[in-house]
Amino acid sequence: MTERMTQQELESYLWGAAVILRGLVDAGDYKQFVFPLIFFKRLSDVWDEDHASALADSKGDVAYATATANDRFVIPEGAHWKDVRGAAKDVGKKLQSALRAIEATNPGRLDGIFGDAAWTNKERLPDVTLKNLLEHFSGHTLSLANVPEDELGNGYEFLIKKFADDSGHTAQEFYTNRTVVHLMVQMLDPKPGESIYDPTCGTGGMLISALTEVKRKRGEHRTLKLFGQERNHMTASIARMNLVLHGVEDSEVARGDTLASPAFHEADRLKTFDVVLANPPYSIKQWNREAWTTDPWGRNFLGTPPQGRADYAFFQHILKSMDAKSGRCAILFPHGVLFRKEEAELRKKLVEADLVDCVLGLGPNLFYNSPMEACVVFCRAKKPPKKRGKVLLIDAVNEVARERATSFLRPEHQQRIEAAYAAFADEEGFAKVATLEEIAAQGFSLSIPLYVKRQSASSPTASDARTLSEAWVAWEDSGRAFWIEMDTVVDMLDGLVADERELAEVADV
Repeated sequence: MTERMTQQELESYLWGAAVILRGLVDAGDYKQFVFPLIFFKRLSDVWDEDHASALADSKGDVAYATATANDRFVIPEGAHWKDVRGAAKDVGKKLQSALRAIEATNPGRLDGIFGDAAWTNKERLPDVTLKNLLEHFSGHTLSLANVPEDELGNGYEFLIKKFADDSGHTAQEFYTNRTVVHLMVQMLDPKPGESIYDPTCGTGGMLISALTEVKRKRGEHRTLKLFGQERNHMTASIARMNLVLHGVEDSEVARGDTLASPAFHEADRLKTFDVVLANPPYSIKQWNREAWTTDPWGRNFLGTPPQGRADYAFFQHILKSMDAKSGRCAILFPHGVLFRKEEAELRKKLVEADLVDCVLGLGPNLFYNSPMEACVVFCRAKKPPKKRGKVLLIDAVNEVARERATSFLRPEHQQRIEAAYAAFADEEGFAKVATLEEIAAQGFSLSIPLYVKRQSASSPTASDARTLSEAWVAWEDSGRAFWIEMDTVVDMLDGLVADERELAEVADV
């Protein structure tokens, strides 16, 4: 079928592959099979589209048409979708050979992009299941004419979210609430020609959001340079496919541990970028703290974080990755980074360096399987004069909507937060511009309730009396900072229990 699909039809079509896999493959593993097949089908159909167009233009010159089709991506003989679809047996072996051949003939751009799924494992994926998947995807032509880049890219993003919903507790590893990402990107305002970097990029959602924002403002998005690093091999591959499907021409996604081995550097220095977006893994405990004390890239300029909290290691990596003039970043963090005592000296140096531009407190339930409130920390390498020596703190805990067990930011929530950020002024009950001296007086804590006091309506009957609703607001306001810190204490105790369990396991060995 070659007719143009609506976005809803496309999403239903893509999701149909996961339905075929149900009962055979765990929901958390759908992505390693479905995404490569979609990408393979797209490459084959676009190659056919280019070939047909060139054949018509050249009045039947097959050699010219093949060379033209290979300009975009080379699909070697025997490695096209139709070749795999035609296999009568050992379908997984034929598919794996085709994918490896495409990777090998497109070095740099596609090497390793299809991941390492066990296509030849017939117990998990018998020939009949693979044939069903191939026939399902053969039902539509994924050419550029039928499915433009943005539409297929949006379909990919739809699947990423659906797989996150199905995979439960692992979702946060590769999917961040897109309304939060959109807000972060809008506040950083990426420009055409800039370099964008995500050191823990997952499936590339933040990079795609930056691209989309530049498109939305009718900027020349093809001049953007997108960079990411991701530890998980399959997730990094999905990110690369995602960027290609969105029409990104200048991008690089590296595999590996950003803290242990940063992928982007120039000579003996880290590469720097105009915009850095990140949602680092929260408070990881298994990282090489000892190596950090003598980090060869100079990323320990604020100090060495505690073993049980790598948050400030990622934080310093990001700060070090900002361009000295244009660099700005937005980092999604747990609230604990704003006030935990074990990181007090790190935070003191951070504040004194006058790198923090804004601290945004978000509402609860914006993240998978977690009711916690999170925050976004915005930093700038070089603040404009009016912001120097000051930090804007925004309490957006109430700027959140919830429908069908899903929390998200509505456009009006995002607009209010963006307006407060642009104004960089006090707004009673919502925003406060604190000087570095005021923050020092609070022991360099950046806990938002210390600075932003919630509004309470004045009593219509007596100035010295409070209504029940006013008393409730005051009680909530005084208790919120306490409960935020209690969440951190519980998290810390969980970590201690985990550490003790690990020690016990070692002792048993």
